[in-house]
Amino acid sequence: MAGGVRKKSPGSPSPLWGKLHTLWQDKHLVLFKTEYTLLVVSVLWFLEVGINVWVIQKVAYTEIDWKAYMDEVEGVINGTYDYTQLKGDTGPLVYPAGFVYIFTALYYITSRGVNVRLGQYIFAAFYLITLLLVFRMYYRTKKVPPYVFFFVCCASYRIHSIFVLRLFNDPVAMMLLFGAMNLFMDGYWTLGCGLYSLAVSVKMNVLLFAPGLLFLLLSEFGLIRTIPKLSLCAGIQLLLGLPFLLENPIAYMSRAFDLGRQFMFKWTVNWRFLPEWLFLNRYFHLLLLSAHLLTLLLFAFRRWKRPGESVFELLKEPGKRKIRTLTDNPQIVLVLFTSNFIGMCFSRSLHYQFYVWYFHTLPYLLWSGGVKKLAHLLRVLILGLIELSWNTYPSTTSSSVVLHVCHFIILLCLWLAPPLPSVPTETQEQTPNKDKRH
Repeated sequence: MAGGVRKKSPGSPSPLWGKLHTLWQDKHLVLFKTEYTLLVVSVLWFLEVGINVWVIQKVAYTEIDWKAYMDEVEGVINGTYDYTQLKGDTGPLVYPAGFVYIFTALYYITSRGVNVRLGQYIFAAFYLITLLLVFRMYYRTKKVPPYVFFFVCCASYRIHSIFVLRLFNDPVAMMLLFGAMNLFMDGYWTLGCGLYSLAVSVKMNVLLFAPGLLFLLLSEFGLIRTIPKLSLCAGIQLLLGLPFLLENPIAYMSRAFDLGRQFMFKWTVNWRFLPEWLFLNRYFHLLLLSAHLLTLLLFAFRRWKRPGESVFELLKEPGKRKIRTLTDNPQIVLVLFTSNFIGMCFSRSLHYQFYVWYFHTLPYLLWSGGVKKLAHLLRVLILGLIELSWNTYPSTTSSSVVLHVCHFIILLCLWLAPPLPSVPTETQEQTPNKDKRH
């Protein structure tokens, strides 16, 4: 009625409800649109500052390897360079020389390892630096929706524990590895190779990224120009290990890079469903190694290369190839993360601190897979099941089976991912100069 009060129909929403609905939609967009990644990760990073302080202050520190690390480096400080003579409470020193130098610095900073609380805050800083490096990679690739970053940081009790309640050396190695990856993405391949080699010198698990890095180097430079970068990696290992190599080279190489190291069945996270005799069987280890190498070759020949491109073309200079092999940021991240993940899938044993070896890579791998119908909820469920498996202590038959099933689903999705697009050779002239990539 003209001039009268307009009555709201029974089914129409109230203005307040409409505003709330609009606000929810806006929040929904913020959480699901990759352009809001920087905003979300900034909030989460500052939240993590408080979480780490709270964990250090309120949750009891658990002594596992810190005292052993301090005993090992104290032996070096006292003048012992023979790896057969360097040991701690938990056994002999089994890490390369970079570990010795870094933890020697921590030894002095923490008053000979006595000030554990200060050590915890140092590792909290390592945690926050690692998050910055990881977030930067995710931000630049824009593959993962922002809401997933909650699962990359705040949601994992195990990762916080590995960093600030256990003080393992694994987080130090991974922090350096992610720093190297950021350098690769910026085009600083030589500097990145140097930092990558430093990460290897802290813990040998970083070698799981090596097959992917070799593929990327060949893609970017060809065989001839890749050799100096590999030589740099080897030279850094030689330089860092020189005092120990001069004293007892066989002891250093066999202890620091022991590929045949036997693991204890009671600590395994991934093979609990096997009988112990099979877990310890050398033929089982050879089977896993064969499957690891075969899977890497399949991915290199069928998934990492571009359609129409021969893997052997990578040995040539980039300008002499039929298909251009430009390495962009998503390819760098995907190849390196996949190379490491394949190694995790076929590992002879995974211990609880090894979770940090691939935890930060899992969302990228899940959102890079080729099964488009793999819904957001299912991806999050997989992340949750993996987290649950790593938080089940001691591990059980069920937890280890669930972990393998999740690994298989991720690996299958990566295999089904669409191949990288080809770039014709003639477009190379239009590419800006990339001197810094040398």
